[in-house]
Amino acid sequence: MFAFRDRRGPVELAFTDRHAGGAFPPGTPLNLSLRRDGAPVSGPESPGVDALAGVFAGCAAPVGLTQVHEGDVVVVDGGYDGRELVADAVVTATAGLPLMVRAADCVPVLLADPAAGVVGAAHAGRPGLVAEVVPHAVAALRALGATRIEAWIGPHVCGACYEVPVDMRADVAAVVPEALSTTSWGTPALDIGAGVRAQLDTLGVPHHCVDRCTREDDDLWSHRRSGPAAGRLAGLVVVVP
Repeated sequence: MFAFRDRRGPVELAFTDRHAGGAFPPGTPLNLSLRRDGAPVSGPESPGVDALAGVFAGCAAPVGLTQVHEGDVVVVDGGYDGRELVADAVVTATAGLPLMVRAADCVPVLLADPAAGVVGAAHAGRPGLVAEVVPHAVAALRALGATRIEAWIGPHVCGACYEVPVDMRADVAAVVPEALSTTSWGTPALDIGAGVRAQLDTLGVPHHCVDRCTREDDDLWSHRRSGPAAGRLAGLVVVVP
């Protein structure tokens, strides 16, 4: 179920893989996608967010986002009503309110200041990198009182696998030079993870990276590898009450 899991003081954080594990039959996939109607996927053949109940921090269903590849951040608190919110990052200073972002090649980023009790989650694809969604999330955490933020960068497609047209690479590299890359077979590519790390470095935010490529690792979901059939993994973070 988890590709990575950690605890820092009151903050629990994790990145899921593509396996439901636990009480589910062997081989049951864990797909945290949204359906076309905007509702989370869920069912006995491919459990979704329901599979996380009681497993991640023992908390309620996480705050989820309808991600649109932009730079917007939403702030949530104890008044959150359970709706999927339209944004690519979410932050909170409310304990017991788990946050979630979804990805299947894009970069999921978790942010936390354990001492301040402030956490966030961001989804950074190519457009989100250019739109500075992660720096915007850091700014939102600081506005909530965070002063010592750390970041965890989850599994994503690596710079040796993320092939793009040469003009697209040039456009992104003009904004974030560190994202320029080349595939292992010699064609233009982008390294979105490297771009996110560079943005965090500029902001003075230390970061930890789960060094697994979604395209290369069959235990992870990848749109590049599987196309529209790919599910979604999640980044999860919560301040445990």
